[in-house]
Amino acid sequence: MPSVTQRPRDFVRISGPDAEDLLDRLVSNDVRGLAEGGACEALLLTPKARVLAPLVVWRRGPEDFLLLTEPGLGEVVRAALVRARFASKAEIEPEAHESWLVLGGDNGGIPNAEYGLPAVEVLDERPSGDPIAPEEVERLRIEARTPAWGKEIDDRVLPAEAGLVERAVSLTKGCFPGQEPIARLHHRGHANRGLRLLEVEGAPPPETEVLYGGKAIGRVTSSVPGLALAYVRREVPEDGELDVGGKAARQLH
Repeated sequence: MPSVTQRPRDFVRISGPDAEDLLDRLVSNDVRGLAEGGACEALLLTPKARVLAPLVVWRRGPEDFLLLTEPGLGEVVRAALVRARFASKAEIEPEAHESWLVLGGDNGGIPNAEYGLPAVEVLDERPSGDPIAPEEVERLRIEARTPAWGKEIDDRVLPAEAGLVERAVSLTKGCFPGQEPIARLHHRGHANRGLRLLEVEGAPPPETEVLYGGKAIGRVTSSVPGLALAYVRREVPEDGELDVGGKAARQLH
């Protein structure tokens, strides 16, 4: 039996003859290749590659896309699309839905890769399945090293640092806002820090410093008892003994 819980979302619809072209020019992933019913992760970025909104782009039809984003970001996404529309023949408007996250099972729906196991989102009608507690969903997200908006993703973070290039950016599609900084960093080789999964004592709060050899080399972003996500400097050895809130911690691989 699959597990089911609500997944808070904002939704924006973009439709019309120029919807595909407009989206492809604005988001970080390749939406032209999406088949009807297909979906991909993408980012809406500033020209300096700071994240305005993480997205799931779902192609409902040849000229009809639904964008799933985080609560409170629907208007940010809608306004950015409207500003860039100019003479494009595209309708852009919010939509109201409930999203249900289904973990496990073979329910049809919008693919979701946030939790490290097969999952989909189903809109508006609760699918069958056992309820799962929010704290268990958060543990799955942390174990899967998935960055979350407002925790691992904010205006201090570049996509490469959060591991978002691999999952939400096409390095071969045409231009989009933020492409140049992402490409420069990619071809340079690596970001100076990255998101790491730590084994810790307790559940250190966000912004707790991570120390190595007595020096601050990172910060915690999310935690559940025994595990934390943290940004850690690249030069820190994978087997280095870390200090988080005065307690020993280590990186998990």
